[in-house]
Amino acid sequence: MDPMESVNIEDDTSCALIMECQKRGHEIYYLLLKDLFIFDNKPIANLRKVTIDKEKGFRLLDFLEKKPLDGLDVIFVRKEPPFNMDYLYSTYILEHITKKTFVINDPKGIRKANEKLYVLNFPEIAPKNCISKNPRMLKEFFVSLGGEMIIKPLDSYGGRGIFYLKEGDKNINALLESLTLNSKRFVIGQEYLPQIKDGDKRILILNGKPIGAFKRIPPQDDHRGNIHAGGRCEKSDITEKDREICSILSKKLIADGLYFVGIDVIGDKVSEINVTSPAGIPEINSFNQCRLEEETIDFVEGVVSR
Repeated sequence: MDPMESVNIEDDTSCALIMECQKRGHEIYYLLLKDLFIFDNKPIANLRKVTIDKEKGFRLLDFLEKKPLDGLDVIFVRKEPPFNMDYLYSTYILEHITKKTFVINDPKGIRKANEKLYVLNFPEIAPKNCISKNPRMLKEFFVSLGGEMIIKPLDSYGGRGIFYLKEGDKNINALLESLTLNSKRFVIGQEYLPQIKDGDKRILILNGKPIGAFKRIPPQDDHRGNIHAGGRCEKSDITEKDREICSILSKKLIADGLYFVGIDVIGDKVSEINVTSPAGIPEINSFNQCRLEEETIDFVEGVVSR
């Protein structure tokens, strides 16, 4: 996962999972990407035992233990984007773990599932998109949409680098040039979905089925509902339409080893499919007085026992 110093225990999904494992008596180890390596053709890591106390915070053992990764029962991949080359290489290392260790989510699946592009596998629920390095092509797509578009980088998260473009803004050409680094970087242009004014819905999916949801409402002066961008959370139920969307996704998610996933739904469209470090357990728990981490670890223990 990410460095412990960057994490707020109270509202972090990784911490909720750690505390549930801790409650059940499991030994929990913590590592960063830099702790992964291959030695003599075997995937190894420098691990530290971790415990979490809500009053005292994290407690990490001072010394590292060099352990073969296939000696563990389960490995949670909970590293936030950006999905850069370092992240990519980590999936290659994790891929060499033997099948007796359950890796969630599967590193091959994480590689397949760019969080902005994976939805293209499901055209019936995907917004209209244009992926290009070419500012002129993106401008052409913008015009075809009627002069309203969302544009974002392919490797970021939390609302970073997302822009709303509207006809009449004299900065559009400059923004397209800047975001593509003058035709050196791919970005995605996406149709603007006006339902975002009422928020987007984060739905957590476990083993292909929705287990909880909440809404993220953008502030008055922004188009982004992301919490990092100032959006606020609201209670939301899982509707029949949500279940229909999840059933469209389910078979491929499971086939790609993507068992714990967060999707962002605007209206009846899926704008992103989050597979690297899906968040939302503490928010959903607080609105529904539930403990989704219990259901998640029940599933993981079931896989390991089989």
